[in-house]
Amino acid sequence: MKTKIHFIVNPVAGSGDNELSMSYLNTFFEGDFYEITVKESLYPKHSIELCKESISEKANIIVACGGDGTINEIASSLVHSNVILGIIPMGSGNGLASNLKIPVNVKKALQIIRNYNVIEIDAGTINEELFFSNTGCGFDAHVIADFEKNSKRKLWSYIRSVLRSFRTYNYPNTFELQYSNEKKSLNPFLIFISNSNEMGYNMSLTPTASLQDGLLDVILVPKLSLLKMISFTFLFFIKKHYWLEEVELIKVDSIALFRQSGNVIKVQKDGESMELNSDIIKVKLLAKALKVCVN
Repeated sequence: MKTKIHFIVNPVAGSGDNELSMSYLNTFFEGDFYEITVKESLYPKHSIELCKESISEKANIIVACGGDGTINEIASSLVHSNVILGIIPMGSGNGLASNLKIPVNVKKALQIIRNYNVIEIDAGTINEELFFSNTGCGFDAHVIADFEKNSKRKLWSYIRSVLRSFRTYNYPNTFELQYSNEKKSLNPFLIFISNSNEMGYNMSLTPTASLQDGLLDVILVPKLSLLKMISFTFLFFIKKHYWLEEVELIKVDSIALFRQSGNVIKVQKDGESMELNSDIIKVKLLAKALKVCVN
């Protein structure tokens, strides 16, 4: 029986102009053993529809060809199923792919899919919305909201968004945090919850996080003075943010945030901006939720 591999391509991810031709794919996947299908997502959330269609067509492997947003949409449709996720990283940050050591070189990424080395990784949920790399509220969510306004999503665009966010971030929410029989009140500069050890662009807030340890790594940073904000950001770029005494790292399988003040909560999920109208944010880990091809 032939292995059915469906490629779902986001043509505008990263720098755009992404495509995978059947003739090129056929050089990796011989027709005697593989049945190849290529689909293009044409509008927001279209990749979810295409993925569900591929599942109904009995695809064995569904390959997300795009950035972290595209990967999130497709992976979310495959959680707790026997369909395997493949990844061709074509985005700007490519955080999850980098954590899984999947290269941006298309030829090498295709070879990983062909090699069929499959592992099970954890996933997380924020108010039932799935994420695979990280989620958070506070400064990082405001940076992502600003970053999404850029026409070009490159590293320098991200750095500019960080610098602009210094001028606009105003500590809009206070939370009571509950985790591991602990309770604390926090007006956060940052609450960053991560399943993986990389955010993209080879940057990390949680270098010891693992996709397979059954735990989420959480960075808690309270309200900071402007000088401390600048210090934290500088230390972050050199991967020494834990030097700041206000930084607290915890490992949990779930955490709840109860809003004590503020209105709409701005969050980010796998590098995509969201707004929550709920007074409660519940983040949970789903152990061994997704099968994925890795190096």
